[in-house]
Amino acid sequence: MSLRTSWGEQTWVEEGKGPLVLLLHPLALAGEFWRPLMREFSSGFRVVAPDARGHGGSAWDGTDFSVEDMAADNAALLEHLGAPAAVLGLSMGGCAATALAVRRPDLVTSLVLADTTADYGPGKEAAWEGRAVNVVETPRERQLKFQHDRWFSPAFLQSDPAEVDRISAIFVDTDSTAHAAACRALGRYDDSGRLGDITAPTLVLVGDEDYATPPPMAQALHRGIRDSRLIVLDRTRHMSLIQNREIWPTVLTHLRTAAEGSPASES
Repeated sequence: MSLRTSWGEQTWVEEGKGPLVLLLHPLALAGEFWRPLMREFSSGFRVVAPDARGHGGSAWDGTDFSVEDMAADNAALLEHLGAPAAVLGLSMGGCAATALAVRRPDLVTSLVLADTTADYGPGKEAAWEGRAVNVVETPRERQLKFQHDRWFSPAFLQSDPAEVDRISAIFVDTDSTAHAAACRALGRYDDSGRLGDITAPTLVLVGDEDYATPPPMAQALHRGIRDSRLIVLDRTRHMSLIQNREIWPTVLTHLRTAAEGSPASES
């Protein structure tokens, strides 16, 4: 499915019927990243997983963009779909979800923020600029060793190589220049001073072994978002919701509780 925007076609994958759930993917991946969760969640929800600019099937005009732009893209998609949504984002997707909840609280019925942050901290622009240069200069297959170590614990890499390969293929297919532009967007992002503007019931998740967005970043989100709940997942790295399926029932309960009190569309 697709929607024409000022920067090109935005694409998404979709499953199920019921209250709307929007899944926002990590850096250099795509909506297909969420396919296992979509199969699980679509029995009670209409699950939509968009591709960010230049990721997956979405176009990109080559111009600079920000996390705030990604939030605006998702707001336009929800307006097109005709309903507010429970929004779940991981890593870059969590930044976009936070930015959306800050700026358009009317569109967010509940929020799940996994392995993410509202501010990457001191030196972030230089660090992300270095990442941006590296992802363009290094063949994508050669980047996988670094990514695997960040994404998954050694135990998961051994126990589910098919899932690791599935996500790796999405990463390899991602355009390097769009990946670099998204890196620079993350380096500029800072909503740490606006977390108090979030009104949606919020669940914050982080792996205890996540060194891409470590637990102190999740704790900062939890402190800043009123009445939020924080769960630290044992023996889990950055892709917590892929690696740790035991948390899925808790996430579903969070989504259902908010949906029961929401006028979200059943379309």
